[in-house]
Amino acid sequence: MTAPARRPQVVLFDLFETCLQLEGLRPRFAALGRPEDEVWLFFARLLHQGMAMTLAGEAPPFATVAADMLRRTSGRDLTDDQVASVLDGFRELPVHPDVAPALRRLAEAGVPAYGFTHGSAEVAGAALEAGGVRDLFTDVMSCAELKQFKPPPAVYHWACDRIATAPARTALVAVHSWDVHGAISAGLLGGFCERLEGRIPDSVARPHVAGPTLEDVIEGLLALPEEPTP
Repeated sequence: MTAPARRPQVVLFDLFETCLQLEGLRPRFAALGRPEDEVWLFFARLLHQGMAMTLAGEAPPFATVAADMLRRTSGRDLTDDQVASVLDGFRELPVHPDVAPALRRLAEAGVPAYGFTHGSAEVAGAALEAGGVRDLFTDVMSCAELKQFKPPPAVYHWACDRIATAPARTALVAVHSWDVHGAISAGLLGGFCERLEGRIPDSVARPHVAGPTLEDVIEGLLALPEEPTP
């Protein structure tokens, strides 16, 4: 029998699109003479390739996969400078408006927040710093250290080990249902923000908490029952 969900001691936040807006890359595609909406196909291919290579045993760095998928999506003849002109934009992605209030609510409750990405922790951290929220995260972690993309269980367990919390007392919050599904499958609490996908797909594990904004999700996680007093 599965133990009832308890209020998390730590919350992990996915970063790209959960906290950082990929819309910020649209002008960089336009500068290449490409449709701005191509950013979504590029990012979907980036995730697909990284996950596939993880399944095969080991994934290259996020930036290497991103460069390959950008050329596949937007032109095999792109120069290194043109590729860099897009990928450098990850450092300047704007922060979604619901991020700061959600993080401040966690801080008020005494629950630490960590950024958790497949990409470069330094690059994501720079974007969070520019957006004025980096100081609200205890740390920013990247599973690139494992040479893996999410969502294998080992990736989430690595994050829990690094911050010394039990999976059952650690929540993963994301706008990607597959990421929340991966966390739940690894024994973590799952908080699904509906901002991107709009609903919980029928094919994934039911999240412990769901809501339209990150603030709603955090309120739901904090409303879970406390650990019983011994």
